[in-house]
Amino acid sequence: MLISAARAATLKLANQREAAVPHAPVLIRSGEPFDMASALPIADPALDLDNPLKGPFRAEAIAWEEVASAALELARIAGILPAFLVDPAGAGEAQPVSASDLSEYKQTGALQIATRARLPVSASEDAQIVAFRSSADTREHAALIIGEQTGDKLPLVRLHSECLTGDILGSLKCDCGPQLDAALAAMAEEAERGGWGVLLYLRQEGRGIGLINKLRAYSLQDAGFDTVEANERLGLPDEARDFPVAARMLELIGARSIRLMTNNPRKVDALVEAGVEVSERVPHQLPDNPFNARYLATKRDKSGHLLK
Repeated sequence: MLISAARAATLKLANQREAAVPHAPVLIRSGEPFDMASALPIADPALDLDNPLKGPFRAEAIAWEEVASAALELARIAGILPAFLVDPAGAGEAQPVSASDLSEYKQTGALQIATRARLPVSASEDAQIVAFRSSADTREHAALIIGEQTGDKLPLVRLHSECLTGDILGSLKCDCGPQLDAALAAMAEEAERGGWGVLLYLRQEGRGIGLINKLRAYSLQDAGFDTVEANERLGLPDEARDFPVAARMLELIGARSIRLMTNNPRKVDALVEAGVEVSERVPHQLPDNPFNARYLATKRDKSGHLLK
């Protein structure tokens, strides 16, 4: 069975060297052949308390590590748990995986503008939405441009990752909804001063782990784990967003130099590495509430987010 080192460490199946690379693949073998009943508790941390005794297992060397890493990453992109039964008997037709599958999927150059339209929004009646589509990806990203796009003013840009619970349902567990509203308001003010703003709405729910895995992490948080710990128990990274996609979106709308609204230095570094000039980091901090205080503290203490 193939799992990530982070999940293996949770199950006490990885040594310290393996655990230091939390999302490297780990191949484990059981004394008895795996079936779905025995494999599910290894993959899903929600079943940990009901299945406290697992094993014995033996970690084995992987001669096909690139393929294994690609499989784990494709699972993350698909929003499923990063765990695979390797060549199982009686489990249906086997699906071969190649290391090239991942590189072909991540060709950001395939992303193109599909269409654009005028879209009056509550923050600004003078807004335009641009939709992006890639032949290699079913997710459709969007950019909302507020104000008149001019070459002599650097746009105020916000990268906002899709959050169904926060953006639509008003969840208090995160600050996504208020961040979205505040960013649009700031861009509207920028437009009133003759500037312009761009909100990139990235279809990367749960920082790239998908809606269902995000909700699995929420269940673990209810059991006492913080955001990072919950993702680790799932065998998933706490940051898995594809920022080169955002860079490609900016390139396509002609915004190569920007002012970025963020408290996350990783976003700045990722965009710069992808070829975007970030001339200024504009702080974007909102007050916490009793439900998201620990979440925001974890972003600050473990993910390196700045206070201002």
